[in-house]
Amino acid sequence: MKRLLKNASAAVAGDDLRARLLMGFAAVVIGSLLLTASARTQIPFWPVPMTMQTMAVILIGMTLGSRLGLLVVAAYILEGLLGLPVFANSPERGSGLAYLMGPTGGYLIGFCAAAYVSGWLSERGYGRDLFSAVLVNVVGTLIMLAMGYAWLAHLIGPVKAYAFGVMPFLLSSVVKIGLGGVLAVAIARSPLRHLGR
Repeated sequence: MKRLLKNASAAVAGDDLRARLLMGFAAVVIGSLLLTASARTQIPFWPVPMTMQTMAVILIGMTLGSRLGLLVVAAYILEGLLGLPVFANSPERGSGLAYLMGPTGGYLIGFCAAAYVSGWLSERGYGRDLFSAVLVNVVGTLIMLAMGYAWLAHLIGPVKAYAFGVMPFLLSSVVKIGLGGVLAVAIARSPLRHLGR
């Protein structure tokens, strides 16, 4: 009887591992497609066109949790490093390591940090109501802007980095923070809330 129970529990554990691996693989594929689409979709806005990629990064973290959200975003960046045309304006503005070392490299690294922190906050209950969901979007956005600014300041100096890498995106960031908060609450109230947990 003990052996039977042990074999049954081992089979359940094996099924659970297979299910988690399959879900992780599906999350990477779907998340990469979502991030690529959000990077390449430009919405007319002032003073620069708006993409939805930063909002997608935060929502991926909030939906999948810190670890799986980070894994999805890191896999997306790895795909770009391998030369796949997943980044915004690639391959026109380069690909692979050259793209990561370019002016937008800090933002890409910020994607990983923002996805992790957004997931971590979501795991602690943030994002179930509009106020806390907006707060998570603010934190994630600030992380990406700060890391993007820091890298750009290293390349072109702090004044130019703010003028070209932060200021043009502030207004669109406010719009995406509000929209991201609404979408995060909708996701938290849907069956998707169980993903990655």
